[in-house]
Amino acid sequence: MLICNLNNMKNLFILLFLTIISCKNNDVNYESIVKNDGFRKEILSKKGGAFIELSKGFTYYHEENSSSNLGTILLIHGFSVPSYIWEPTLKRLSSSGYRVVTMDLYGRGYSSNPDLPQTDNLRANQVLELMSKLNIDSAIVCGLSNGGRVISKMAHINSKKIQGLIYVSSSSFETHIEFENKKVSQQEINEYIATYPEKAKGQLEDFYKPEKFPNWPKLYEELLTHKGFAKALISTNKNLVTLDNIHEEINDLNIPVYTIWGLHDKVVVYDSFKDKLKLLLPNRKEFFIKDSAHLPQMENSNQFEIRLIEAIEEILKP
Repeated sequence: MLICNLNNMKNLFILLFLTIISCKNNDVNYESIVKNDGFRKEILSKKGGAFIELSKGFTYYHEENSSSNLGTILLIHGFSVPSYIWEPTLKRLSSSGYRVVTMDLYGRGYSSNPDLPQTDNLRANQVLELMSKLNIDSAIVCGLSNGGRVISKMAHINSKKIQGLIYVSSSSFETHIEFENKKVSQQEINEYIATYPEKAKGQLEDFYKPEKFPNWPKLYEELLTHKGFAKALISTNKNLVTLDNIHEEINDLNIPVYTIWGLHDKVVVYDSFKDKLKLLLPNRKEFFIKDSAHLPQMENSNQFEIRLIEAIEEILKP
């Protein structure tokens, strides 16, 4: 029995050693890739999509059914995970004939990292400028998580461009205490990059049943190789402001508003602002998606898409 236990311990030690060696061999070169012309050329050859140069840098986007007259839907991603987070929804909406656009916001994915404060205003103007470049007069805009802040700001800047607002797991209704010093130091960047080994695994916390998405952290690791990613995220956090006044304005403008929530979301906690939300946007229509957390469009895509298309059809109804 003792010999058997010793052999088991020996095998466990060997397995642990091999795991450590494997991890070392698969180390990610954090923030080593610069988004230059060569980078963009490589992305186009491997991923498809398109780049367009806007006033603050290059924006990477996908567009489907550009000549469709059924309606245009813009899908805006959240805090750090770029446009690939919308892939299931992009496929579903485009197969229904809608003109659909997804894009990477500045500092995320394959879009440029402009050396500017990462404000809601910066990203909202990025989307509005892309709309102008693509000759989109108006659209339904759908914002996921932090992307909800972007679409709120878009409505504030130019409400005529907005046919309807659809918030998914949106953090735009949270209350924030503003930073006095919004500059990002090199020390802050270094400290943030030091947390990168856990960041990819941490993305699984967005799911109700993370075991169904084993490859999700691997996708995030690519983002960690892009130079400027940490600075963009830190700057975004430092520039968060409460948007209650904008949501009151949206309500006064009578823009159609829909909110969609994963029933088990622990990232954006609905109960923390539900009473305020009733006061700010009393006329909104609200859906809750079962068996999902922060990313209902991925975890329960069928029910999510039913509700999303229901909202789109109601907004577009003559």
